[in-house]
Amino acid sequence: MTDATGGVLLLGREGQLGFELTRVLGEMACWKGRVTALNRAECDLSHPDSFRARVTQYVEKLRPSAIVNAAAYTAVDRAETEAELAFAVNGIAPGILGEIAVKRDILVLHYSTDYVFDGLNPRPYREEDATNPLNVYGKSKLAGEVALRESGARHLTFRTSWVFSAHGGNFLKTMLRLATERETLSVVSDQIGAPTSTAFLAKTTGEALARYRLESPENFPLGLFHLTATGATSWHGYADYLFTLARAGGMSLRLAPDGLQAIPASDYPTPAARPANSCLDCSRISAAFGIQPPPWQEGVEAVLKTLTGSGE
Repeated sequence: MTDATGGVLLLGREGQLGFELTRVLGEMACWKGRVTALNRAECDLSHPDSFRARVTQYVEKLRPSAIVNAAAYTAVDRAETEAELAFAVNGIAPGILGEIAVKRDILVLHYSTDYVFDGLNPRPYREEDATNPLNVYGKSKLAGEVALRESGARHLTFRTSWVFSAHGGNFLKTMLRLATERETLSVVSDQIGAPTSTAFLAKTTGEALARYRLESPENFPLGLFHLTATGATSWHGYADYLFTLARAGGMSLRLAPDGLQAIPASDYPTPAARPANSCLDCSRISAAFGIQPPPWQEGVEAVLKTLTGSGE
């Protein structure tokens, strides 16, 4: 077994982001053979006491230099009736990681969401803007941000939005499936955001951790950063772009060329309210890490190529 001492302890291996992080970090020269990626069965965030004990065991055994928390409760609508579970995973567990990390001088890298905002701001949200989540999921994620910050641990929190990949469940894959089953689809057009690929998030995470490994702690930027692709679209615009690409690539869709209908969110009620504006201002992370986020369309194209087998 490879010695992972001084490496990365990654939580949430089976999720769409954790899956990509396992691959990307595992291929980086500075972390190769030193990434320990855990799934839910190995480290369950839903039970705080056993979670604390389990993470402590791994930390004492591996002595990692960083913990990356890609595990989360992400069932936004179901969270309205499973609030206790959502808060255990999203709200309490990040604070526990911080408590463990601060005692051992470990960096914690955590992910949060655009849903901490109410979406009423007409411009992209900045890190310092007031939060006001509309649903249980957003409230639980905000609680996790606060718990990690108040633990006193050195940490990075990346707020992102509309995450998608070729692995796991997400809007992109759902739309493709429905487009092969139905002749018409109605998609919300008055909620906007930036679809963000796990490939970009994992790449940025890897670059940040590599820099952390090389740079003195006093020079390394810490705290809260917004991290999404550039540009903005609605769910309807997202689906329309996806279907245009799919047809151009020769994918057979049952959906008629004029079968995609734009509707207001009020015509598609869901248990959890969503923000109308999910756009995040990423200028802070660009300045701190020299990151130039790609257009959201680039990630969509790459994932579609992977799903259809047309990529290189």
